[in-house]
Amino acid sequence: MVADASDEITRDDINPADIRLAAMNLLARREHSLRELQQKLRRRFPDPELVAAELDRLVEENLQSDSRYAQSYVRQRAGRGFGPLRVRGEMRERGIADTAIELAFAEAEVDWAAVAREVYSKKFGSAPPGDMKERARRARFMQYRGFSAEEYGCLDE
Repeated sequence: MVADASDEITRDDINPADIRLAAMNLLARREHSLRELQQKLRRRFPDPELVAAELDRLVEENLQSDSRYAQSYVRQRAGRGFGPLRVRGEMRERGIADTAIELAFAEAEVDWAAVAREVYSKKFGSAPPGDMKERARRARFMQYRGFSAEEYGCLDE
């Protein structure tokens, strides 16, 4: 089906309450970063100024908070076995400021070495690596998961 000019949504057709409702529905499912909400809402509503205005209201009302999102994200990703390097990178991709990231890490109080041990033993068991090739394979896996050499380095000895 070919869309004609009458199918396009204009600024006059957009009700700010619809934008707010869509944002609230997204936030009801899980925390979202401001950038994530902007991207999702701009796909649906073609007026970036209206979207930005409604998102500003949500931030002012503390219904959307990047710092709350960051805290939730750190706990969730650590629980799924991802390391601090990967979690920080993913949060930067989602538009979280470095100060909010550092604050979330400080408040989370995650024992990253324990998370690394758990991930390593779940993936590789208790058997030591047989050769250098296997040791390198294990190191690549742990680095992919976001752990530094200090966190996983002593696990394969």
